[in-house]
Amino acid sequence: MKRVVVTGMGVVSACGTDIAGFWNTIVEGRSPAIPITRFNTEKFKTRFATQIPEFNAANYLDRNEIKRSDLYTQYALIAADQAIKDAGVDVSTMSPFDIGVIFGTAQGGMDTFEHQYREFAEKGYEPHFNPFFIPKTLVNMAAGLISIKHGFMGVNFSAASACASANTAIMDAFNYIKWGKAKIIITGGSDAPISEASIGGYNSLKALSTRNDDPTKAARPFDIERDGFVMGEGAGILVLEEYEHAKARGAHIYAEVGGAAMTSDAYHITATHPEGKGAIRAMHLAMEDAGVNTTDIGFVNAHATSTPVGDISEAKAIKSVFDGHDVMVSATKSVTGHLLGAAGAVEAIISVKVITDGIIPATINTTTIDPQIPQDLHIVTGESIDKKVNAALSNTFGFGGHNGVVVFKKI
Repeated sequence: MKRVVVTGMGVVSACGTDIAGFWNTIVEGRSPAIPITRFNTEKFKTRFATQIPEFNAANYLDRNEIKRSDLYTQYALIAADQAIKDAGVDVSTMSPFDIGVIFGTAQGGMDTFEHQYREFAEKGYEPHFNPFFIPKTLVNMAAGLISIKHGFMGVNFSAASACASANTAIMDAFNYIKWGKAKIIITGGSDAPISEASIGGYNSLKALSTRNDDPTKAARPFDIERDGFVMGEGAGILVLEEYEHAKARGAHIYAEVGGAAMTSDAYHITATHPEGKGAIRAMHLAMEDAGVNTTDIGFVNAHATSTPVGDISEAKAIKSVFDGHDVMVSATKSVTGHLLGAAGAVEAIISVKVITDGIIPATINTTTIDPQIPQDLHIVTGESIDKKVNAALSNTFGFGGHNGVVVFKKI
């Protein structure tokens, strides 16, 4: 089996539209949550999100790219451009069939669907849909357009496992390279869910925080006063590469992808298993795949979204897996918000940065741990801490019972 490493990264989020700015926001623990400006929120229970402020796709993409792509795809294209440049990938120096794209999203082109159908409904006559309507809404289009733009002709598809989508894509990319099916794969996830349909829908599920008077303090994973997650948006991209190939071309290597695993809770359409059975199994399998033990893991990037039920089940699962080992746990969605299908990608980037920079970011806004959460679980709160980490584990869990776990190792 081939070894797989990370040679490039790119990000677009409210925390920053480049890796340096994004990481600084995470380390400093500054929530970018603001009142939503994309639509009138007067009738909504939740009126804020980690919305990318003053985003203008024209600053990054040409007119044709914008015309044929949904917002989620635009985020993906911008982050991919960063990551490909960071990795120094040049398709002219190798076979285009050795470079692929495997990408995740939870909702795809919902923004386009919502706006186009509203326009049709309001006009009240024979529909004249935009000719790009169908391509823009497809969940595979971010992967397709990344490959078209850069000439990558290898494996190309999208993964959809709700909020575990990015980790699913990363795992698939890892396995394709490990099995010798590709040299380089561009992977990650993107979502653009700050829309009336998404906010309204998640409000109906009672999944979102309604702390409208204090948005930056709304995401508070594991805290006794948590009341739901903060919606986020954006994209995260990692360039995964076969180790010997990366060495041969002199690429900068950030970290190794040690292992990955997926399981299903087979329990409920939205709730996680109360005993965390699927999560426990996925963490064990990912570490087994990576050839590491619990004592090798120095950091767990928790999925913890700030929902009343999900945080408890995950905390119990982590405690079950790492019982007897004082592993550091942080819930970085307290800063980023929940980027749905992009969550695993931005958290993978954070996990890699923890390994390369030796800094564990804090879970912000968490002051009183819920008594139902194991009190001896080492949740990093307050401020980020300096700590050498050789291996990190990143959790993602999605509606439908999808559990995706990835392990990163110091190279």
